[in-house]
Amino acid sequence: MNTIEKTISTKKIYEGKIINLRIDTIELPDQKYSKREIVEHNGGSAVIPVTADNKIVFVKQYRKAAEDYLIEIPAGKIDTGEDPRDCVIRELKEETGIIAGTIDFLFKFYSTPGFSNEIIHLYAAYDLEFGNPNPDEDEYIDILKIDVDEAIKMIFNGEIIDSKTISAILAIKSIIDSKNNL
Repeated sequence: MNTIEKTISTKKIYEGKIINLRIDTIELPDQKYSKREIVEHNGGSAVIPVTADNKIVFVKQYRKAAEDYLIEIPAGKIDTGEDPRDCVIRELKEETGIIAGTIDFLFKFYSTPGFSNEIIHLYAAYDLEFGNPNPDEDEYIDILKIDVDEAIKMIFNGEIIDSKTISAILAIKSIIDSKNNL
């Protein structure tokens, strides 16, 4: 079924530093009308830093929306006009102090397409050189190194619940396993 929701009108509700919110009135295929609440976001870049001994470097920080501390891969919002790869290099250095010798693009995905246009660009980083982190003024971050297999267990026992991080762990596990089977 090819059904496109035609936008009839758009009303801006909020414009902020990180997101904008709009309400679209749309025409459905059966010529009925409905409203869609859309969160607009520039998109983000995320990186899964992998050490030579297959440990992943994570950041742990308090996330107000979740009202909890989350274990995540380094990530950040893409600035207007910024290349996603440049964003991930910047965020990796800021949040962890790491400079990567190799950064490979893995894939991109919508974070929550039911209500947001945010696309996350996912990278893997290797050949890591550790330095001093320089997080934003309002970021309080702990850095963790966790073995890939342990990170998989942490997904299934509910310790890692961030979607971009789960996607990245499963992707890197697949990459490591395919290299080991060559």
